[in-house]
Formats: sequence, C-alpha cells, structure tokens
Amino acid sequence: MFSFQSIKNYQTFLAENSDGCSVAVNHYLSEIEKNKHLNSFLEVFAAEALQSAKELDAKRKAGKPLGKLHGVLIALKDVICYKDHQVSASSKILTNFTSIYNATAVEKLLAEDAIIIGRNNCDEFAMGSSNENSAFGIVKNAIDETRVPGGSSGGSAVAVQAGLSMISLGSDTGGSVRQPADFCGVVGLKPTYGRVSRYGLIAYASSFDQIGIFANTVDDAALVLEIIAGADDFDSTASEQKVPFYSSELKEEKKSYRIAYFKQALEHPGLDKEIASSIQTYIQTLKDAGYIVETVDFDLLNYIVPTYYILTTAEASSNLSRFDGVKYGYRADLNKEDDLTELYKKSRSEGFGKEVQRRILLGTFVLSSGYYDAYFTKAQQVRRMLCDQTKKIFEEYDAIISPTVPTTAFKIGEKSDDPIEMFLADIYTVYANLVGIPGISIPLFKHSNGMPFGLQVMTKHFDELSLLSLSKQMMQLKP
Repeated sequence: MFSFQSIKNYQTFLAENSDGCSVAVNHYLSEIEKNKHLNSFLEVFAAEALQSAKELDAKRKAGKPLGKLHGVLIALKDVICYKDHQVSASSKILTNFTSIYNATAVEKLLAEDAIIIGRNNCDEFAMGSSNENSAFGIVKNAIDETRVPGGSSGGSAVAVQAGLSMISLGSDTGGSVRQPADFCGVVGLKPTYGRVSRYGLIAYASSFDQIGIFANTVDDAALVLEIIAGADDFDSTASEQKVPFYSSELKEEKKSYRIAYFKQALEHPGLDKEIASSIQTYIQTLKDAGYIVETVDFDLLNYIVPTYYILTTAEASSNLSRFDGVKYGYRADLNKEDDLTELYKKSRSEGFGKEVQRRILLGTFVLSSGYYDAYFTKAQQVRRMLCDQTKKIFEEYDAIISPTVPTTAFKIGEKSDDPIEMFLADIYTVYANLVGIPGISIPLFKHSNGMPFGLQVMTKHFDELSLLSLSKQMMQLKP
C-alpha cells in the first residue's frame, strides 16, 4: 500500500521500486476518485499523469540524471496557467478557455520532473475566504465536511490535506494560501512579493498577488520554493536576487531568534479565546526553549483590512476589465437591438459571480472622480506607514508571529450573508501582502471542536531561509 510522508521518503521509495511513479499516480488517482465529493479538483489529468509516470520510471531505469522533484505529484490552483489545459479562475466568464503557455512556476516544476495531476477548485478569481464563491460549487473540509476549507485556495489546501496530491500551488493575495492551510492543518507558504514570478498567474491585485505552496512538511515547501523562485524575463516584478538552496541550507540546529508578536493581535476581541490561550502558552514554550519572544505595540492593526480591500478591489477593477465577452471566454446571447455596450454588460453580469461583482464595483468606486483621494490615495499612505513600521520592527527582531486566522474553520454558509464578517477573517494575513514580506502558517494546534489551527510566522523581505528554519524548529516544539 503506497503512502506519502515527504518528498525525501518518496524518493527513497522510487529508488527501490522500478515502477514507483506509476504506483504513486495510480494511488492518487484512486484517492481523488474516492474523495471527489470534496470537490477539490475541477479537472484531473489522469491519462497524462500516467504517461508521465511511465516515462519517468523509464528514465530512472536508464540511469539518466533525475530532477529534484522527480515523480512528485503536484496540483495547480485554477488560476495558474498550464499550456494546452483549461484554466478558468473557477469562473463562468472563462468557460472553455485554454492556456497557450505555461506559467513560469509550472515550467520550472516540469523541468525538475514533476507530474501535474490536475487543477484545483478555488474562490472565483481568488476572491473569497471560504471557497464558497466558485462557479463550480463549494469545496468541503476533509476533517469536517460541514465546514469550509478556507479560501481562496481551498481546493489546493484540501488536495494536500486529504492526500490527493503531494504538493499543490495556490495564490496568496491576502492570505489565500495561509488561511486555508490553517483551516486544513497543513503547511502554507507565501513567499516575498517578487520571489516567485507571477507570469501565468491570472491577476486579482497585481501588487499583492504571489504564488504560494501547500505541503505536509516545511522541508517539502522549502524544496519547491527553491525550484520555482527566481528572476524571470517575463515578469518585471520578479526579483533578481539570488535564490538560496533552501532545501540544503535549512538548519536543524537552534539559532537564538528574536521574535516579536503584536499585543493588539492577541488581545483582539474577534480572536477565539482558545486560540489566544494556546498561542500564549506556546509563546512561553518558546521562551523556555531559549528564544527571545517579546510583545510590540502595533496600533495600525484595525486599519489593515480596510486598506487592503480598498487597494485590492481597485486593482481588481482594472485587471478584470479585460474579461468582456469579446476576445475569449463566456459571451452572453444578445437581442437584435443590443449594441457593444450591452454585450459587455450582459456578458459580465452573467459571467461574474456576486462576490466578484461586489469587488469590481467597490474598486471602481474608490477609483472614481471625487473619491480617489479620499480612499485610494489615503490607503496608499497607510500602506507606506505599515511598510515603515515593519522595517523598524525587523531592525530589532528576526521574526513576527501571530494567529493565522481569528477562528477555526467555520460552517459552510455561516458567513455567506455577512461580507464584512468574512472580510474581517483576513485581519492577520493581509498584513504580509500589504508590506510584501514572506509568511507561513504552520499546523501546531488542535481546538476543542476537533479542528486544527496554526501559527503564522513572518520575516523580513527575501529572508525565507530564516522563515523556514524557524518554522521547522517550531514544528519540533509542537504542543
């Protein structure tokens, strides 16, 4: 019986089994079929995955050099382009659209012998915190199917959580990797803005979006980041900074990290009392283990969510204007008297879901004449203040820790009628996107309601090595 613990263990299995890739693919295809009611996958590339496995097994038998991800099965959130495959952002408006190129991240995965197993369901255009906004139905949390998996990368989180893929890629605009990782009890990594190319990622908010990684272990996340990170001629925002060999440089020995946490975050009235208590106890565990953990004041916490939603919806209004029913995707049926403007109106009204429409309208409003300075310009000023304050914190500390989410996974439908309450669920995660720093959610705790929850760790720009090393050490101190 095949089982997966980590990429390292899997590679040992492959070395001992000549048909190991084929065995693994058949196992995962069977698991996906058994768990299709979770609605994690929109499409499974079964025939291609089996063919790739056969070719990789032959490559291994022939003694040829193997890629770092040889035979590793990876699922893609339905906002990441895979050449000659459909990509829809889980939206009706991209019905039957097929990508004509690979995202840079996908190109790098394939170059290292990875197998793409399928594409995952998500909130439409990555807009949501529960995966209830997909045009293709909700995704269910595998631990408790009455609860959401988080969003917007809920399908990708469940793919790893339920053992339907070894790794999955998501996108993180305001916590869309870290929040579902928390709800599903897996590792969720958002790299520094610009650490991974966004080429081939369908845009939501271009100055926030970043491709992220779901994995079972910190080591697996480190290896995948090492492969997909780096400069890209197709993305001018991708950093030219050298990419460390995270997988080999990840240190197990303890460094005397200085860690900060925000007093306002742990005392926030919206934070579940049991989550707050567990994190406070864990902070003492860290102190007892020799870490320096200190509280810092952060009086901008309550400005984070409104700033985030003003800026991201403004960018979304611009980015989504290209989906007009003319060049590709869904086109509404017209009456004889309808003109081009009516085509736009009908196609966009019928093609976009309610949450996407809400955010486009909000973004258009804050960019409109008479409101631009009052909202958009003010939000940009707050973003600058956040960046300045963050820089000062990292002059004294190596990392910041916080809750990932205020509550554990909530019931399906529980917050659907209250968009404000849904937005506030992002209070701890959007900060890292506003200032562009890397963040990770690591699964450390279990609530009395039976659901997992994690701890969020953040470090300064491009210091993913410290982020991953500290996270690995923290996992060893798991309660």
